[in-house]
Amino acid sequence: MSDNERFGPGAYLTPEEAKEFHKIFVSSFIGFTIVAIIAHVLVWMWRPWFPGINGYAMLNDAVQVATATITTIIT
Repeated sequence: MSDNERFGPGAYLTPEEAKEFHKIFVSSFIGFTIVAIIAHVLVWMWRPWFPGINGYAMLNDAVQVATATITTIIT
């Protein structure tokens, strides 16, 4: 293959190869973005990043319950 068929200066891809690579890259990027959005939504549903009306007081209660459970198991 001659240098005239290559795409851009110093490139190693033909225009067809560049289009195929671009198609794979874009579809992979879109798939990754969808997975990241779903993960963020699930984490937000599990534990919101901003505190509610009572602040993070609910987290303190959960920590106390977990501590009491662990100490009962250990002793």
